[in-house]
Amino acid sequence: MTAILGLNAFHPDASACLVVDGKLVGAVAEERLGARRKHTMEFPQNAIRWVLQDAGLRLRDVTHVAIARNPGANLAAKTAHLLRNPSLALGAAARHLTRKKSMQASLGNLAEICGEDPQKVRYKLHAVEHHLAHIASAYYLSPFEALTAGFSYDGSGDFASAMAARCEGPRIDVLKRRRLPDSLGHFYTAMCQFIGFDRFGEEYKVMGLAPYGEDRFDAALSRLLGLDATRWFRLNPAYFDIARGFRDARFEVGGEMRLGRIYSDKLVDLLGSPRTRSQPIGQREMDIARSTQTRFEAAATQVLRDIGTRVPLTRLAMAGGSALNGVMNARILRDFPVDQMYLQAAASDDGTAIGAAYHCWHMGMGREARFEMTHAFWGPEYPDWRIRQAIEAAGLRYHTCRSEAELVALAADYIAEGAVVGWYQGRAEWGPRALGNRSILANPAIADMKATINRKIKKRESFRPFAPSVLREEVGRFFEQDIESPFMMHVVKFKPKWRKRFPAVTHVDGTGRLQSVDAANNPLYYKLISAIKARTGYGIVLNTSFNENEPIVDTPEQAISVYARTEMDVLVLGNHVLVKPEYGGRR
Repeated sequence: MTAILGLNAFHPDASACLVVDGKLVGAVAEERLGARRKHTMEFPQNAIRWVLQDAGLRLRDVTHVAIARNPGANLAAKTAHLLRNPSLALGAAARHLTRKKSMQASLGNLAEICGEDPQKVRYKLHAVEHHLAHIASAYYLSPFEALTAGFSYDGSGDFASAMAARCEGPRIDVLKRRRLPDSLGHFYTAMCQFIGFDRFGEEYKVMGLAPYGEDRFDAALSRLLGLDATRWFRLNPAYFDIARGFRDARFEVGGEMRLGRIYSDKLVDLLGSPRTRSQPIGQREMDIARSTQTRFEAAATQVLRDIGTRVPLTRLAMAGGSALNGVMNARILRDFPVDQMYLQAAASDDGTAIGAAYHCWHMGMGREARFEMTHAFWGPEYPDWRIRQAIEAAGLRYHTCRSEAELVALAADYIAEGAVVGWYQGRAEWGPRALGNRSILANPAIADMKATINRKIKKRESFRPFAPSVLREEVGRFFEQDIESPFMMHVVKFKPKWRKRFPAVTHVDGTGRLQSVDAANNPLYYKLISAIKARTGYGIVLNTSFNENEPIVDTPEQAISVYARTEMDVLVLGNHVLVKPEYGGRR
């Protein structure tokens, strides 16, 4: 037996996965477990213990540990950068040594973390460069084996911000890298901070805010982010202070990183005073968000054009935090000759754990057997006795459905009539999206549903949109692009006739962050949406993550806590249905 433990550690979105004889058997981000801090950098000890326990294995059974980090990568570029910026050298060297010691200590204590005798642990360590792990997470898990373009882009990892690769058969060959200090991800983060979203990982808020604005800052932002046909893109260092941002970063309990300010005072001179988090969002912020998205798309478009001169774009495998930009993803399918696209469900850094594991399997061990990741349900699942125990411990009344048909019919009735329903089923999703197992669901045709959920449950900014989960066969009926998006990775325009019909999931620009659902990908969720269609005439449901300003719920107890402390109407836990006494529906 070959058992590969894949890790993303010492980097945001810490995670672990387990691959046994080439097959993925489990994957989970550390933020879902333990201290439950978003984007945690804590060593993923809880995730490691879970993937091993779930597979019935111990660390002594693991033959390889693959980590998505290679400190030796891009060393010449790092050294040259520090020589050009000697004031950064001392701090950078100290941080490098601290991380190196932490990595060595954590890996050295892996047996102890897993409660095992170190003398009985025998695994080989396989280090994979950050962006190579991203590309591997998309290409090796895709259905593609013929020539494929691979692309990864984000803030940074191993001193690179983007990578293009030629993928074919079991091989991934790097074609080009973009190294720091130039980074599309850091550009987007800097503008995110300026607009007032200063917590790590809030770039999606800028994407959601952008449609409310006009592109009146393009000329100004072109000073920050230049387009260079040979180098893809470049940042003007006068407007950024990324080194200071990382130097001033702090880590809260649970490993959540708070990045320091990565833009310079020159940006303030250009655009005026930045918005603080507590200030209202004005038209200026909306316009800056729009120009940020527009400039980002222009740069990404130039990169893809260049990649297309090196390897055909007919098939494209893509990952990296910037690959979560669903607006750009839909544009790629619209504007480029891409016939097939595969996006890793965990395109953010948690997905590099899978990439490292499969790079080990294919490139490290020379194995050719492929595994296609057709769904994202690789996280924890809890037995019925645990669910019933949690409900009874909370002192709540519930109804147990005697069949799947009864469960689906009952949930569909509540959703169709206007209830906000917590839907907790099976194994948790891998990646940042709720895809129908840890979701809050509602009828998207109800005019005030978006405001209701934002106010009563999510307690978040009112401009942020909710996603439509749509039966695969209904996508072409509702949307201008008839595409597959099982991992909710494309923001697509509704056809004009449907925009007013589904106000709760239609953004101000007529788009929706599409999740296509088919019977093979998630059978129960497909049956539920089909039952909703039988009641409403439309195979579509509002879907948002099951949480309240925290990581998506993991345990039944956490689901019950969200249900109890918010104004959620109905909770469906496994085959048990809970309804608030004050719910005013017809049941």
